[in-house]
Amino acid sequence: MTISRRDIFGLLALSGASTIAPSVLKAAGGEARVGDNGLFTQDWFLESFLDLGDDHEEMAGRGQNLAILFEQRGCPYCRELHRVNFAREEIRTYLLKHFSVIQIDLWGSRAVTDFDGQQLEERALAQKWRVIFTPTMVFFPKDPESVKGKSGGDAEIFRMPGYFKPFHFISMLEYVNDGHYRTENFQRFLQGRFAKLKAQGIDPDVW
Repeated sequence: MTISRRDIFGLLALSGASTIAPSVLKAAGGEARVGDNGLFTQDWFLESFLDLGDDHEEMAGRGQNLAILFEQRGCPYCRELHRVNFAREEIRTYLLKHFSVIQIDLWGSRAVTDFDGQQLEERALAQKWRVIFTPTMVFFPKDPESVKGKSGGDAEIFRMPGYFKPFHFISMLEYVNDGHYRTENFQRFLQGRFAKLKAQGIDPDVW
């Protein structure tokens, strides 16, 4: 299936969304706006027909990781993800280089085709994948063969079950992209990063 999308590699400017009024929220590095569905949105989110198997295969061909981001209207931690994390240039740049992000509404009704071929509404997909909190970001291996025939909940390699502060967030992205999930758990990886920064006299909490 041929899918026409904007090329996300060239989009480094921030454009997010807020679930609160007014519809434009000032943030460091740019502005955040509300989408028509009341969710935060980013110009660099992947435009998709929501056939996750096709999306995954296309992104793997680009050498990118696929991430599914579950959010909901009125979520204060979703607001923080957009207002703080996505406003940081280093985070946006790293995401655009290594990841493609598809946004899913936790209570939405759009049709989504899971990796196993089952088509269901967004809210049913969230339930199937046991997504409870927002924001939740679910990551998958790059190899398309490793997800075929599986539900996304079974194929995932890591998930962010709620809001991560910037240091933890970009550490998570590196943990997934560099394949550290294959050899160590995230907590141990994070502890190693903390130790290295502290040895350099850097406080990760202020990052």
